[in-house]
Amino acid sequence: MSQSSLPRVRLLPKAKPQAIRHGFPWVYANELVLDRRTKALAPGALAVLQDAERRDLALVTVNPASRIAARVLDRDPGAVLDEDWLRRRLKRALSLRAALYDVPCYRLIHAEADGLPGVVIDRFGDIAVVQPNAAWAETRLDLLVQALVAETGLACVIKNGTGRARALEGLPEEMAVVHGRAPDGPVPVPMNGATYMADLMGGQKTGLFYDQRPNQAFVAGLARGARVLDVFSHVGGFSLAALAGGAASALAVDGSSPALELARAGAKAGGMADRFETRQGDAFEALAGLSDEGETFDVVICDPPAFAPSKKTLEPGLRAYERIARMAAPLVAEGGFLALCSCSHAADLKRFRDASARGIGKAGRRGPLIHTGFAGPDHPQLPQLAESGYLKALVFRL
Repeated sequence: MSQSSLPRVRLLPKAKPQAIRHGFPWVYANELVLDRRTKALAPGALAVLQDAERRDLALVTVNPASRIAARVLDRDPGAVLDEDWLRRRLKRALSLRAALYDVPCYRLIHAEADGLPGVVIDRFGDIAVVQPNAAWAETRLDLLVQALVAETGLACVIKNGTGRARALEGLPEEMAVVHGRAPDGPVPVPMNGATYMADLMGGQKTGLFYDQRPNQAFVAGLARGARVLDVFSHVGGFSLAALAGGAASALAVDGSSPALELARAGAKAGGMADRFETRQGDAFEALAGLSDEGETFDVVICDPPAFAPSKKTLEPGLRAYERIARMAAPLVAEGGFLALCSCSHAADLKRFRDASARGIGKAGRRGPLIHTGFAGPDHPQLPQLAESGYLKALVFRL
């Protein structure tokens, strides 16, 4: 379809076109003229966005059924979304990761910040897992995979069509191998001196969380000779990094039995199994149980799932973060370290820090904040989009 024949969608007079001109990538449903013609557009359709005076602003993708009714694809309203366009975006993302990492294991595409709104691609050597979380990417997945394979030479591409973001776009849940052959089992991933086992077909999200890499490295630096407790450990994110950094022992706690099995396999692959233990069960119950047993650790890490994934859940989420801090602080030995993490974009840094400090105080402990960490540089932030800076990690010395 030539750009001149693309439908036009228009901002309401109250909407601010300068936000789009200055780099904000979304148009909410209450900012767009949702007339019968716009509502009839298929989710993922391309259109030219105009301001209220009908001046062209950008090439966008439209989903009339979503709260984010339009997403900016290109500031040039005349841009053509074809394989070349996708390859240029992928090439730019690849060049950043090549400058950052020696091994091709990283987040390759971090949605809006890499110019592909709603798309997440994690790379595991010659395998990639794609999450098309926006309707435009779902409808053009074949083209995206074609461009991805052309740029990287990947042997296998897996589509992970699960998660909350897809439901908000009205997209179905689906797992599929869309290029090559699925791996026979978990894939080993080297990171921070440890080996992690990633289940790319059945694990959480894309199988491994790369975002915590720099925070895990920081905590590992504190853990030499230490007894470490890693709560909400998933596949051993913090505990395996700490063991690789010279920790005396590590106990990983998680609710998922398969995740702990992968953590044990990672410890074995790294030759660290003799210093590694796991405990399966509810994290809050595990914290209470360890406290009853009179256990203490030199380093305690709590990296829970998003307690506040939306504004609606913010207050109960902050109470949950406070409770985690209150229960974890007594387990930290005198002069030890407590690392608390949040991946809730609705809870900003100040609110999360305040909730954590309240919990530590209510536990009768005190201590300075020595480190504030964020997601690694393979998870770039779009400065105009606060949601892209979702991860916070705080390390206190108690």
